[in-house]
Amino acid sequence: MKVYADTNIFTNLWIDLTHSDEAMQLIEELRSKSAKLPITRLLRLEMTNALQRLIYESRHGVQGIRVSAETALAAHGCFNEEVEAGESLQRRAVDENALEAEFEALAYRYTAAEGFRTYDIMHVASALVLGCDTFWSFDARAKKLASLVGLQTNP
Repeated sequence: MKVYADTNIFTNLWIDLTHSDEAMQLIEELRSKSAKLPITRLLRLEMTNALQRLIYESRHGVQGIRVSAETALAAHGCFNEEVEAGESLQRRAVDENALEAEFEALAYRYTAAEGFRTYDIMHVASALVLGCDTFWSFDARAKKLASLVGLQTNP
């Protein structure tokens, strides 16, 4: 099993959110198999923004979101430490030409019919280019795209 996890797995892993318990179970399953999750530039950049977005949502009264700047900073630090340690998270470069070709193929094939967002396509295309067979996300649309292209997904 070669897994790609999108950003919401990581935010749920380090911030107490709706799917935090599930994220922990998925990561523990992966660690028990000594497998590593690929961490792309896209994931690193999106993680930064996702944490800042949680602060914004918390400040603007989004129900169920309570994230301080300090909590987000600590979560980002933990994420970066895990990436640098390379034990369960491993930096991976994605060939830009292959990513662009895969992205365009997915967009032309599915977006007009299904309405997929750019980041959904970017993550699924990254998983495909990296040779992953499994895609983890808590986003129903991203999981739907992953399933359409033959990737296994988390329940």
